[in-house]
Amino acid sequence: MKSKNSTFETIVRPILVLTVICIVVSGMLAVTNMITKPVIDRNAQRKADAGRIALLPQADAFQQVEYSDSVISEVWVAENGAGYVITGSAKGYGGDLPVMVGIGADGVITAIQVMDNSETPGVGKKTMEPEFTDQFRGRDGSDGVAAVSGATVSSTAVFTVVDAAMAAYDTVKGA
Repeated sequence: MKSKNSTFETIVRPILVLTVICIVVSGMLAVTNMITKPVIDRNAQRKADAGRIALLPQADAFQQVEYSDSVISEVWVAENGAGYVITGSAKGYGGDLPVMVGIGADGVITAIQVMDNSETPGVGKKTMEPEFTDQFRGRDGSDGVAAVSGATVSSTAVFTVVDAAMAAYDTVKGA
């Protein structure tokens, strides 16, 4: 027969020790998160702004604009009035095809960037290449842009996002 002291030593004490360790470690993690989260958020914002500035080089910083659409996920306005960067996605051959579109204050596309996607290498992935994306520069939509040969579905997805971005621009430019 076990004594009370033996039960405490073999069962209760290890449970108490582990509980105290968990509480201390959880508290330390919470403090670490509280200290590092603002720095991580600031760095993520700078990285995202750098991606947007690549599409709209005249911009200094961005502020998000409220906009809801089935294609468009984000609309950002340049704080200095240089234009907008609009992100959306449409169904491509390999799944959703995300695209960022830079639109100057004059309503003309400054650049587009097809983001990482699951399109077929050597075919649908060609929508990411400058030979395709540079065609949009200086236009006010996808009219007159040649699709990538053999990648009609992927090209159409990019056209859909670009045209939806132009519609979003028309909606939010005066707001």
